[in-house]
Amino acid sequence: MRGGKFITGVAALALLAGPANAETLREALARAYATNPQLTGARANLRATDEGVPLARSQGLPQVTTQSSVIENVITPASRGFTQAPRQGTVQVQVSQSLFAGGSVRNNVRAADARVDAGRANLRSTEANVFTLVVAAYNDVIRDEAIVRLNQQNVRVLEVNLQASKDRFQVGDLTRTDVAQSEARLASAQAQLRNAEASLIRSRENYVATTGSPAATLDTPPVLPNLPVDPNAAVGVAVANNPALIAARRTSDAAGFDVSVARASRLPTISAVGGGGYTSFLGSAESVNGIVLQQDGGQAQVGVQMSLPLWQSGRPSAQIRRAQALEGAAIEQVTQVERTVVSDARSAFAAWQSALRVIQSSEVQVAANRLSLEGVRAENSVGTRTILDILNAEQELLNSQVQLVSARRDAYVAGFALLAAMGKAEARDLGLDGGALYDPTVNYSRVRNNIWDWSGDPAPVPIAPSTVNSPAQTPVVTRELDPSLQRSPNPYTPTQGIDAPNRQGGAPRATQGVDTPRANPDS
Repeated sequence: MRGGKFITGVAALALLAGPANAETLREALARAYATNPQLTGARANLRATDEGVPLARSQGLPQVTTQSSVIENVITPASRGFTQAPRQGTVQVQVSQSLFAGGSVRNNVRAADARVDAGRANLRSTEANVFTLVVAAYNDVIRDEAIVRLNQQNVRVLEVNLQASKDRFQVGDLTRTDVAQSEARLASAQAQLRNAEASLIRSRENYVATTGSPAATLDTPPVLPNLPVDPNAAVGVAVANNPALIAARRTSDAAGFDVSVARASRLPTISAVGGGGYTSFLGSAESVNGIVLQQDGGQAQVGVQMSLPLWQSGRPSAQIRRAQALEGAAIEQVTQVERTVVSDARSAFAAWQSALRVIQSSEVQVAANRLSLEGVRAENSVGTRTILDILNAEQELLNSQVQLVSARRDAYVAGFALLAAMGKAEARDLGLDGGALYDPTVNYSRVRNNIWDWSGDPAPVPIAPSTVNSPAQTPVVTRELDPSLQRSPNPYTPTQGIDAPNRQGGAPRATQGVDTPRANPDS
């Protein structure tokens, strides 16, 4: 098996440590490998491409045809004293075998084989693309579940903040403006939660469309193996192994063989031919003096035929020029695909590295924002910070947490995309369980030398299951939030009356009685 296993020893331990009923990334990939319609359709297309080889070979194999007829002569005119028999039946058989065709048969077979190789490479590319979609969908669900949890947590905290603000307003420690700010921020947080839930539903539906099954509780994805140390290493592997580039090269080879086929149209063709026939008058021949004038009988021929085109009004030259132009386009396509592969490999490496740095920065930012929030709360308790300062600190902490979980998703997806660009993200690289891998050579070997006209396959039936009856996805989250992202639901305990910090020193926030709200909330 080419490449390393997708699940390394460390990753296997991580899988074992996951929730008992959690679905792993390997299980999602294996299910998509077996049932994704893009993959099953690509396999069917490759089987159709395989048939190009026996079609090309058939041009150089014997051809046998037969003709038969039964004729009833309604009017039989007399000629020289004889009449035509009222009825007759004939049977003819012709056999031909190409001996020389200017190399067209050989080059047609070579072109067909090259296109089969290109089709296999395209199938590999489809596998990598589907797996990249599965990895992205898997991590999108994990990310959006975490974002929903973070927003739920933020709503709970802001609800406590709002209640505390109302309590402090009742004792005159805060203004109506402070309460209004808390209410507005809570309403904004609830709207953010609704948006996060909608994004989660969208990600879960995309997961169903990609894997064919709803997402259960998803386990933490395993560590990606064999990632390159620098972009040059990634490009080196990609240029040698990327399936799209391999397909382009083999397509270019097939176009070169097509030029040779076009050139053969100006050369002579030689065939061995044979045939025979039998004619019977079906007992209707006339006789004179007991002698049958028209006898039943047969004949046979065998020989060699040669055909040499002398003038075809420029058709062969046009065919050759067209084939050469198509070969030139295929050659340029190789360069174009190579450029794309190089760009994709370098871009994926840069995106992966960037996401890793964003993770590091976000972890620092989360820690700093958490510490900042604690400090702002403490300063608010002694009257040096406002409620708006607390709300802003809460929002900054939420933003940094969302950025962190998004960066973790981006880093994993970019890392897998880098493996795909290197040609290392296919089923044989990932070590998928769930049965034998699809072997495209099996069908090719089955049909390549098949010369029986009456063979065929059963009528095709759907392989990929429909998702019409799958349940509509909901934003309900059962996955627990990462402990490093959790926050206390009770940020502080409101103080009242003469024990309020603002009443122990410093400029008081209210000059009226403890039971009377301030008349002017903006003063």
